[in-house]
Amino acid sequence: MAQTRTTKADEIECGVFPPLPSGRFDIIYADPPWDYKGQLQHAGKGSGDSGGAIRHYPTVTLDQLKRLPIERITADNGLLFMWSSSPHLDQAIDLGKAWGFAWATIAFVWNKMKTNPGFYTLSQCELCLVFKRGKIPSPRGARNIRQLVEVERGTHSSKPAEVRQRIEAMFPQQRKIELFAREHATGWTPWGVDVAQESSRS
Repeated sequence: MAQTRTTKADEIECGVFPPLPSGRFDIIYADPPWDYKGQLQHAGKGSGDSGGAIRHYPTVTLDQLKRLPIERITADNGLLFMWSSSPHLDQAIDLGKAWGFAWATIAFVWNKMKTNPGFYTLSQCELCLVFKRGKIPSPRGARNIRQLVEVERGTHSSKPAEVRQRIEAMFPQQRKIELFAREHATGWTPWGVDVAQESSRS
């Protein structure tokens, strides 16, 4: 398997993220820290403060995310599963293409079982998109995985472990990395600020 390592010059200028790992991965799973321009809530004036991403983790701009050299750690035949909030859907598709992938479809729709206020309708679902580079990795695993995930929302921005498990069932033998990871999951290489800080403390 080809090996690669990015240098500090390859990393985004904001200095938020650690260096990317060595090697190439068939499956990339990402939950980008989308920039909400400092907003603490998204339901308009007088709706109250719902917390906002910026209070929970460093957010970065689309241009900064695009500068991450993800293509260098992607196998010739690879898939990118990427979470997108509804307001960032166009940016997510743009980012996937900037990282060297072609837009494919919506992999998962997460029904959070709770609602948040919104400008138009109450926000209840979040999308996990899938992009493709080259061909779909083989060998394949399960091909009857459902798109709809119904798991009650937990802590801010945390995603249901069931989605990661469904990806594992679809591609059990492939090398996998989770970008912007907050925890270590068996069978995955975690990368991100939270896991880097955890490693530095141990």
